[in-house]
Amino acid sequence: MLMATAPFVFTVRQLTRYIRVLLERDRGLQAVWVRGEISDLVRHSSGHLYFSLKDEASRLRCAMFRSEAGGLAFRPAEGMMVLACGRISVYEPMGQYQLIVEELAAEGVGALFLAFEALKKKLAAEGLFDPARKRPLPRYPKRIALLTSPDGAVIHDLVTVIRRRWPQTSLLVIPTPVQGAAALPGILRSFQLLAGCAGIDLAILARGGGSPEELAAFNAEEVARAIAGCRLPVVTAIGHEVDFTIADFVADLRAPTPSAAGEMAVPDISQVSSHLAHLEARREAALRRRLDTARREFLLLLARRPLRYPMEIISLRAQRLDEAAAALREAASKHLERSLQRIEKARARLEALSPLAVLKRGYAVVRRLPEGRIVRSALEIAAGDRARIDFADGLAFAGIEEVTPKKEPSVGNGL
Repeated sequence: MLMATAPFVFTVRQLTRYIRVLLERDRGLQAVWVRGEISDLVRHSSGHLYFSLKDEASRLRCAMFRSEAGGLAFRPAEGMMVLACGRISVYEPMGQYQLIVEELAAEGVGALFLAFEALKKKLAAEGLFDPARKRPLPRYPKRIALLTSPDGAVIHDLVTVIRRRWPQTSLLVIPTPVQGAAALPGILRSFQLLAGCAGIDLAILARGGGSPEELAAFNAEEVARAIAGCRLPVVTAIGHEVDFTIADFVADLRAPTPSAAGEMAVPDISQVSSHLAHLEARREAALRRRLDTARREFLLLLARRPLRYPMEIISLRAQRLDEAAAALREAASKHLERSLQRIEKARARLEALSPLAVLKRGYAVVRRLPEGRIVRSALEIAAGDRARIDFADGLAFAGIEEVTPKKEPSVGNGL
């Protein structure tokens, strides 16, 4: 008989967590776009936003955390139609699924916003927004190209700010349409003209505020690639401070306003002058300190006894020199005396060993002629040979009449 298996029983928390895991694992629910009307909006003191998106039939709870809410370019309000992008999750304490909103846009710019986000992700993946490729601005630019409309407040603000801050900089205005159908080709044409201009250190692409539709050219991929391919650092100042375009992300530096772009592009001559004056004051102070130090050291040197009484030092050195010379002479004399004694002893030893000394004691040396070889034995000479006899004081020549060798050797004093 088969026994029935008891069913697994969830706790409420376990089931809620299980459903949350299922929803969060569904990739199709991780980047969902939803259109709806904001309702029940709550701005928490932490900076988070809590609201519902509703239409004529349903309602969806939403949460947007401070990190994303703080970057919104508009202020959400009750009844506003919006496009929200986020991921589906479950708020476990209430057992309620919700949309964690990561991007939010007013519906009026919904299509543009979706295109903006798609292009932004594409170019970011290619590395065009990478901070490592951003070039630093020249510290003291000599010539700046202004890519903007030659009419209106933008060009006036740029020129005024740059002239006031750094009058040495020359400006090249490249007339550029910045709105309407002519904006996109006009901007691209301006970058082509910029590529052929020599001596330019920096370029500023600027326009005043406008609606998202009016700023559409600055969100075009062609403009983004033109900025990325520019050989010069590019500063963008497009729209108001809250407006961000694709061009801003690609540019080497984004300024919140055209006036701010002018301030970022050039130094402030008054600050530079003040800094130079400060450096000059520091240099003079450092020079004075060094002169004072050198003067004190010089006075200390002058106060030293050798400089006050130089002849005393010379006399002391001369006395030491005399003492050293006397010691050298004494050492040389002793050395010479010892050398002479060694020579005399050597001479005495040589005289003692000299054959002449032996001859002086009455001995003689017999040499057989004609070869002159010394005769050391009676057997080395024969009757009839001639011989030379060497004495201490002279020579004698003799003929040998008879040779009689001794039969038994005896001890004698012969050579």
